[in-house]
Amino acid sequence: MGGLREMAAPFVALGPSGVAVRDRLKHLTTEDENVLRLVGDHLGTLASRDLKARCAAGLDHDTEQWAQRKRTLTQESSSRWAGSITKATHDQWALARRGQLAHIQSLEAGVRTIAHRLSLPVGEKGSKRAPGGYASRQAWHAKARRLYVLEDRLRAARADWEAGRVRVVRGGKRLLNTRHHLETAQLSQEQWRTRWQAGRQFLEADGESGKRFGNETIRVTCEGEVSLRLPAPLAHLANAPHGRYVLACRVGFAHRGEQWRDRVTANRAVAYRIHEDTARGRWYLTASWTIPPAKTVPLAPARANGLVGVDTNADHLAAWRLDTHGNPVGQPLRFGYDLSGTSTHRDAQVRHALIRLLHWARRHHLAIAIEDLDFQAEKTREKHGRRKRFRNLISGMPVARLQARLVSMAAELGITIVAVDPAYTSRWGAQHWQKPLTSKTRKPTRHDAAAVAIGRRALGHPIRRRTTPPPHDRSDRVGHRTVQAESVAPGREEPRPRIPGPRTRSVPPDAERTRATRTSKTVRDVRSDHEWVQDSLLLTE
Repeated sequence: MGGLREMAAPFVALGPSGVAVRDRLKHLTTEDENVLRLVGDHLGTLASRDLKARCAAGLDHDTEQWAQRKRTLTQESSSRWAGSITKATHDQWALARRGQLAHIQSLEAGVRTIAHRLSLPVGEKGSKRAPGGYASRQAWHAKARRLYVLEDRLRAARADWEAGRVRVVRGGKRLLNTRHHLETAQLSQEQWRTRWQAGRQFLEADGESGKRFGNETIRVTCEGEVSLRLPAPLAHLANAPHGRYVLACRVGFAHRGEQWRDRVTANRAVAYRIHEDTARGRWYLTASWTIPPAKTVPLAPARANGLVGVDTNADHLAAWRLDTHGNPVGQPLRFGYDLSGTSTHRDAQVRHALIRLLHWARRHHLAIAIEDLDFQAEKTREKHGRRKRFRNLISGMPVARLQARLVSMAAELGITIVAVDPAYTSRWGAQHWQKPLTSKTRKPTRHDAAAVAIGRRALGHPIRRRTTPPPHDRSDRVGHRTVQAESVAPGREEPRPRIPGPRTRSVPPDAERTRATRTSKTVRDVRSDHEWVQDSLLLTE
């Protein structure tokens, strides 16, 4: 066991810190849509200028420069629009910095792997913990050239990181690159231009507690009336007092509508975002606000009734219920989803699988144990080489989105989520649990066994089962050592204590005392010198 890495202790996952709900802006007039596009384009231009200024400042940016940028934006919009733009700019710049650091770490991992494999002789076999040498001289030569390429990219990325330079595209880098592959994307130039302009619009406003309905810039009343404060250059388009434009539609959030209505009635802060879906020709309004973190249940009460171990896979969730002692109860469960198609379809599939799992756990009053997965360091081509199918498999697993949705949805239903270290769960689960759980009517898979291993780790039990009993040809028969004992039971992993006396059914318990009374089956000489003398009875008062 010395070569195994240290396991992290299981912990209760924290609940969400914010809420976001969305509703469609139905029955908009042509004038409403034109006004929204004009305002979005104008504020989008200001946001692009502000992002350029922020990127140019780099690491030398300070509060004085921030105030100067905001004053510049206020002249062409308003103070509240300027505050929302500068805040969104800082968030985008910080996200780019985090992505830049992740890119550097990925390059460093690739350089280390290639340098290690190049240092080994060609054809040398690797181990489970370290890869071996390359299979041929051609592969060695190709990887030696790739090493120079990665080192050059790493030097450039480190130089950008130290100088504070980031590269950000408003509207998205993927959509920008789609411009050069319109035939592959099955888009015309006009369709792409429409998406590009919609992606670069800016119609976001932060909330303010104490103001009417929690937001002065984009205001939504309790009755669902939507209005927005127009920027100074577009104030002539107002159809309401104080430079406001009121849309002809009404909104009513079906999900969390009561919570939203309580907030706007109490004039508590609510942030809004308006965006256009050009593919469907629709407009949407998203409302978001922060919530106090929910009080998490301690780990001991979460384990009180047992829990459900869940193994995340590319096309399904494998689950198995465990009691408090770590024994599998009932049959394994499977909640499938299809990750093909559009992102909206994939997201809906994940939500559908999670809600079925959560409803089942709620009916049985159980917590859910899941692996704390992170595949960011496991997707590199340098680690898995030509195993493109495996790389695509782990890249397609919606780990981050699934965990975020699971925690958020479980908090609403009052279900506790226990996160465990994912190390060796699949391997040890298959090694210790897949075969013992197999019967004529039940054929558990490797993923089902991994769910058992995850649940046992969350309960604080070791994954391996107790020592296998002796075979049938020995004194103690099969069946007594597979029953699990509590973790507090002393000596639960040790052999059974030695009981004096014979332990087979062929010899009665009093064999030592009565062995001499038995008549031998062999012919004995009646003139034997040995005579049998009965012991005197023990008399007690």
